[in-house]
Amino acid sequence: MMWNLKNQRSGFTIVELAVVVVLATSMSALLAPTLKQVRSQGRAMSSEGNLWTIGQASGMYAMDNENRIASYSWRAGETYINLSNGSSFTPSSDQEAAAYQARDILYRATGRTAGQFRILTPTSRLVHRRYSHLILADYMGSVSDRVWVDPNDFNQAVWQDFPTFYDFVPYGQGLPSSSGYDNSSSWATNSIRQMWGFGSSYQTIPHAWMSDELPSYAPISDTPHLFLSAGGSPHLGDRYHNEVAFPASKVYMFEEFDRERVGAPYFAYGYTNPAKLMFDGSINTMVTRAANDSVSPLNFGSGLTWTQRYLPIDKFPVPIGGLGDSTELNMHYRWTRFGLQGIDYPTPSPKVFSR
Repeated sequence: MMWNLKNQRSGFTIVELAVVVVLATSMSALLAPTLKQVRSQGRAMSSEGNLWTIGQASGMYAMDNENRIASYSWRAGETYINLSNGSSFTPSSDQEAAAYQARDILYRATGRTAGQFRILTPTSRLVHRRYSHLILADYMGSVSDRVWVDPNDFNQAVWQDFPTFYDFVPYGQGLPSSSGYDNSSSWATNSIRQMWGFGSSYQTIPHAWMSDELPSYAPISDTPHLFLSAGGSPHLGDRYHNEVAFPASKVYMFEEFDRERVGAPYFAYGYTNPAKLMFDGSINTMVTRAANDSVSPLNFGSGLTWTQRYLPIDKFPVPIGGLGDSTELNMHYRWTRFGLQGIDYPTPSPKVFSR
């Protein structure tokens, strides 16, 4: 039997091609949300892996440093050498000493000891609040490593990649024009702006670097980003892992925002489940509201629950209700009753990475 080659079809008709395009477009539209979710879940697992790695490093730091929790160790009244010019200086407080130690770490990590972008001393801020991780990062040799960045935290990744592009960082162009942001003027100083490139998506609980009892620091209602010195001059650092009464139930570090959710809500919203590194090295992904209530160090005796609204820093995710949202949030594991002796999660998370 002979085939008539002239009658054979060698391709698609216009109608068939249109049908294929429509089907492909429809499938892409159907699969896009799923693929986006898969990518987000993959990044979430990477973030948990970051915290697990940090937990391992914390354990090694403790073994090398008499079981200490990694924290600034320079002290008031001690004399230190300025790496930029060899001069000596003697800080007058532990807060000032820590600022100089942070500068020393960044001097060694970047070599920026002179010139337009030399590292300045951030003495106007308590560096423990956002930069406690620098001690452990210095120990790990990973000051500018991605282990400190949630893969979904694209802003922090940019700040890390371009640390001297101050226009990109919070308050890099001054105070924002929109109301509803933390408007403390000191955010816009170069000594603070240059620190963002060495920041982290993960926050350390305050009691990891301050006393459980007064004098210490306490939260204030105006902003969750600044603390109040209370009861005298706090001694900072010198906390030990054996002071943690329930390591599997006590949060050490946590994702500041649940970036796998729409809007990247602040960790204190009860429905969020940001990854948390516990003091035993496990990773907890239980929802925030499952944790015990937050209590300010000023109110340990009364047990009054501490709540405050989330006020964003410039370029940070806005509150769920928008700028100016006055919703009071329970800070849960950030401020635990009795500090390191307290319990955050009565039932430890079943999700554990083995050390």
